[in-house]
Amino acid sequence: MQEKSLPSPLVIVRRAGDISTGTIHRLFKAGFDVLVLETERPSAIRRRVAFSEAVYDGAATVEGVTATRIADTGEISATLARGEVPLLVDPSGESIRLLRPAAVVDAILAKRNLGTSMDMAPLTVALGPGFMAGRDVRYVIETMRGHDLGRIIASGSATPNTGVPGMIGGYGAERVIHAPAAGVFRLLRDIGSVVEAGEAVGCIATPEGDVPVRAKIAGLLRGILRDGYTVPKGFKLADVDPRLDQLKNCATISDKARCIAGSVLELVSAQANMEKRPC
Repeated sequence: MQEKSLPSPLVIVRRAGDISTGTIHRLFKAGFDVLVLETERPSAIRRRVAFSEAVYDGAATVEGVTATRIADTGEISATLARGEVPLLVDPSGESIRLLRPAAVVDAILAKRNLGTSMDMAPLTVALGPGFMAGRDVRYVIETMRGHDLGRIIASGSATPNTGVPGMIGGYGAERVIHAPAAGVFRLLRDIGSVVEAGEAVGCIATPEGDVPVRAKIAGLLRGILRDGYTVPKGFKLADVDPRLDQLKNCATISDKARCIAGSVLELVSAQANMEKRPC
């Protein structure tokens, strides 16, 4: 990786799943230069609203904003100049110290800290549990649905992960489909399909044969893993929305992602304004 003179301030967001994409989209639309760091094999379920799909396809467009995969940091400036978000495969964040960004947002959502530290940038923000504000990062954003969703935490941590999905249309855990076995996931139905309870939406190819992956409830397939992904048993594969009239939601940023994005934008904007003030 080679160091380049970059526009300022640069905001680096680690990962680009559907929740993170909401933050990336909001920051970019607000005029900030954003660089996204991803893994070699992202596993987004809501693929139509995840910039992480650029890792596989070269580019991904969500609500009018395009993220483009780049080969190295030398392509950042040109990508931004084209009005696109540069996305770099850099799971360990090696480029962060090289580029010296104004802010780093940890949007990995792993429920634990995978290597983000407060000294990475003047402003460090983490989404969700697994971080202590004031120790690991400067701020933590609450990601649990409810009254505190999007709350900015300056001291302490977010609500611990409950492992229970939020309620939609009266359904919680039933909405989510997990891998019944380890193997290679094969897609039978794609995002936007209407499925019935018990219907196979995919299968897991194993040495012993194919194991069907079935919906637990009837509804709209809001998200499903990319075909050909190797998964362990229990891996999250799909999400069914019981509200059949919500097809547009398959291709738009969610209310949860927008709420979290607003809180991140508030912090990044405040930091940028503070840096502009004369000494």
